[in-house]
Amino acid sequence: MNQVDNHITLLVLIGMAGMLILVTGFLLSLVYAQRKRSQHQYEMQALKEIQQNQLIEAAVRSEETERHRIAEQLHDEVGAILSATKLHFLGIKPEHLNERDLQLHTKSKELLDDAIQKVRTIAHNLHSNILKEFGLNEAIRHFMKKITDGSMITTHLNLDDGYDIKESEDDISAYRLFQELLNNILKHAEPSEVKVESRFKENILSISITHNGNGLTQEDFEALRYKTEGLGLRNIQNRVILLKGLVTFSRQGNSYSIIFRIPKNNTTL
Repeated sequence: MNQVDNHITLLVLIGMAGMLILVTGFLLSLVYAQRKRSQHQYEMQALKEIQQNQLIEAAVRSEETERHRIAEQLHDEVGAILSATKLHFLGIKPEHLNERDLQLHTKSKELLDDAIQKVRTIAHNLHSNILKEFGLNEAIRHFMKKITDGSMITTHLNLDDGYDIKESEDDISAYRLFQELLNNILKHAEPSEVKVESRFKENILSISITHNGNGLTQEDFEALRYKTEGLGLRNIQNRVILLKGLVTFSRQGNSYSIIFRIPKNNTTL
């Protein structure tokens, strides 16, 4: 009888061991399946981000191509028509006009000269010749002078001359990002003082724009860029994504700052 009990006990132990192996195997298969699912989700998310970045890059590159096309048409076609119009207009002899017509002639000439200058300015803004020939620093200096010259805005520039990379596709996007940010500041913040600084260290280019107008904090930026009226902010975010960089908005006392950081030479932030 004792031998039978031992046999039963052995069978029970074997059964329990078998159940334990089955449960362990089931748990291991669950863990494996969960890991596979997590890995698949991670791969799908990574693929989605890659596809999103490719779409953003294609959109930004397409925008730059369109800018160049419009700039060339403005310069070569509209500019040429305006210049020809001015030549014909100058053929009118002011001494043959009465006082009223002379005033109209003078005013029309002023408006025509202004239109020619504006077409040239727009064409130059759309094109990136200065950037390609002289680099990002000189393009920023030129744009700052052109957009604030003659205004009541006090500007300060302190650019890192150690950054002398030229003909970089990333620099075109960085320049457009700077243009977008500065235009937004002048349009919405209404500052009386703007300070631009850059620093190039450990293959990271940092550009900061500080002003004393009505600015944004990071929380404002995150909230507004998803709204319909935040198209300009979404464009800023898209360019930052393309550059694999970071942009931060902050407030210090009565001043607001925007800093965007761009990795260069395959560096990552």
